[in-house]
Amino acid sequence: MMPIIDFILHIDKYISQLIDYFGIFSYLILFLIIFVETGLVITPFLPGDSLLFVVGSFAATDSFNIFIVTGLLMLAAILGDSLNYFIGSYFGDKMMKRKIIKEEYIQRTNKFYKDHGGKTIILARFTPIVRTFAPFVAGLGGMEYRKFFFYNVVGGVVWVGLFVLGGYFFGSLPIIKDNFGLFVVLIILTSAIPWIVNVFTGKKQ
Repeated sequence: MMPIIDFILHIDKYISQLIDYFGIFSYLILFLIIFVETGLVITPFLPGDSLLFVVGSFAATDSFNIFIVTGLLMLAAILGDSLNYFIGSYFGDKMMKRKIIKEEYIQRTNKFYKDHGGKTIILARFTPIVRTFAPFVAGLGGMEYRKFFFYNVVGGVVWVGLFVLGGYFFGSLPIIKDNFGLFVVLIILTSAIPWIVNVFTGKKQ
C-alpha cells in the first residue's frame, strides 16, 4: 500500500520519470491507468483527479500534446466505465456472493443513485471510490445501457476536461509548483467530500 500512497502523493515526479523512460508510450500507460481506475471495481485506489491535473500541467510544458492526451484520457474514462457497467451486469451478483467486493461500497453508491438518479454517473466522476463503483452498480441494477452511455460520455468528457485543462492553465503557477504534494492532497480531500458526507449521512439514518 505504501508504494501506491507514495505514487499518488509524488505523482509529479513519477510522471516525469514515465516520460523519460517510455517517451511516446507514456500516452498508452496513462490511458491504461485511467481505464483500469474507472473500469475495475478492485482498483479504486489508483489516482484519478490528481493524475489528470498533473498530466495537464505537463502538457503545458509540451511534454504531452494537450489535444491528444485530453482526447485519449476522455476515451479511457468512457471505455472504463462501460467495461465496469458490463462487469456489473454479468458478474455483479457472483462477485458480491463471493465477497470479492465490499457490500458497504455498493450500498453507499446505491444511496447516491437514490439521491441523484442517472446524474450519479456524472457526479460520481468527481468522487473517489464512488467513481469506480457507480458504473458497476448501474450494470448490476439493470440501468438501460443507452441511458447509462449518455451520462457516461458527458461525465467522462467533463471530468477529464476540467482536471486536465485545470492543470494545463494553472499547474505551472509558482504557488502550486512549490507546494505540489500539498496540492495533490487538497485535490484528493476535495474530491472525497461528497463521499465523506454520504458516509456520515448514511450512518445517521
